[in-house]
Amino acid sequence: MERARAAARLGERAAAALDAALVTGAALLASEQLGLAQWCLDTTVEHLRTRYQFGRAVGSFQALKHRLADLWVELAQARAVARHAAACVASEDPDARLAASLAQAHCGPVAVRAAEECVQLHGGIGFTWEHPAHLYLKRAKSAAIAYGTAAHHRTVLATLTDLTPA
Repeated sequence: MERARAAARLGERAAAALDAALVTGAALLASEQLGLAQWCLDTTVEHLRTRYQFGRAVGSFQALKHRLADLWVELAQARAVARHAAACVASEDPDARLAASLAQAHCGPVAVRAAEECVQLHGGIGFTWEHPAHLYLKRAKSAAIAYGTAAHHRTVLATLTDLTPA
């Protein structure tokens, strides 16, 4: 009987440790996704500054400026969310699960969008094996589902905050 109770306690501790590891992993992955998105934005901005077409820098076209400005705003939001999740995990805050799910729900799609914009705005070279943009897109896509999709994390958020999932 004592062995059964000890095994049950060990199982509970193992489940709690696994849960904490998954929350920590999701929070840390959000920071990686942020870094990936930042690299994509920086590389794209530099490319658009130096690439000339029709006698002027491609980055001088207003439509491209708007796309990059929108992406920059999303990255600023992702930075705040990722930092909050990391801080909650580091301080063992009871809201760490909420913060990690929020970070994954936001940072995953931002990283994918940044990588897609990087590939597209690099033009023909962005689609080739000679440029690393496609590797960042692959990494963004795989990271976006590694600890659950954004939709899954939105459902977790709804559950944690007593809202109905959309």
